[in-house]
Amino acid sequence: MHEMNDFMIRLGLAFPIIQAPMAGGVTTVELVAEVAKAGGLGSIGAAYLTPEIIKINASAIRARTNGPFAINLFVGTDDPAPTPAEIAYTCDILRPWAEAYGVEPPSAPSAPIALDRQIEAMLEVCPPVFSFTFGLASEDLLSACRSRHILTMGTATTLEEVVALEQSGVDCICVQGMEAGGHRGTFLRPVEESLIGLMSLLGMAVQATSLPVIAAGGIMNGQGIRAVLDLGASAASLGTAFMVTDEAGTPPAHQHMLAEADPRPTVLTRAFSGRTARGITNRFHEHVSPHQNHLVPFPALNDMTRKIRQAAGLAGDAEALSLWAGQAYPLVRPMATAHLMAALVTEAHL
Repeated sequence: MHEMNDFMIRLGLAFPIIQAPMAGGVTTVELVAEVAKAGGLGSIGAAYLTPEIIKINASAIRARTNGPFAINLFVGTDDPAPTPAEIAYTCDILRPWAEAYGVEPPSAPSAPIALDRQIEAMLEVCPPVFSFTFGLASEDLLSACRSRHILTMGTATTLEEVVALEQSGVDCICVQGMEAGGHRGTFLRPVEESLIGLMSLLGMAVQATSLPVIAAGGIMNGQGIRAVLDLGASAASLGTAFMVTDEAGTPPAHQHMLAEADPRPTVLTRAFSGRTARGITNRFHEHVSPHQNHLVPFPALNDMTRKIRQAAGLAGDAEALSLWAGQAYPLVRPMATAHLMAALVTEAHL
């Protein structure tokens, strides 16, 4: 049996396993609830959800389980507004892709969902955990969470960011190794200067802070969970491992690529959203990445590519999907979430 730690005790977790928040529809109500029912911490990737949907999802999870869950948002997104020249250039690059999938070519990005309204919804539903990435949460937001007994978890990709998060007043820190799939949480320096492997980053973080440290990046099985726990992590966060579970909302074409017998490499790219993320290479990445320095920034590019990605998903074509995946994705195991949780617990000797 594993030893209970302060992080687990506060949340009432049976096991130090977190299902990472993955925005864009992967983290369904069913997935989050199944992880919670199995003794772990499920997470809603809520960055692209309206305030109304955040409330609905939280209520639906609570209808299925009394277990803890997290709501994750993007904070610190101070990317510049796109210029007319960037919009025009992006439209030219994306037009052939839109026409190929039979959707209206993008003309300009829509306004993003207001973060302050998402935060209001999060505070209203009062989840056990508020996790965030891309920056530091404001002092007022952290204070509002404390007053509601919401545990706060920030994301760091460097030791410098670990220190900044601790000084800001968070309750715990998730360290994201360079192996991780999806968007990089980097916020203090350029991503190119912030690519540190999980084991190195975890070791430094545990030594630098007295806060609970959560390990994320490349963890796919119980052996990986055991390794980070032995290095001082309070819990392990797994994302890609849950993307092929029965309850995940991952598009079938994306799931097929994750489980492909002849895996492709992963790459870091801004081609899909305007912000650096790790995913499996495909034709869209290969075509758009050479132009990425001239395209609109995040979140405008994410909005302008959305209809193309959605149409590709409906067509079962992985070549224009944002195939987010961690470096160890060939280790995925398609199965029910409850079965995956049971396997992870057994393998990690929890």
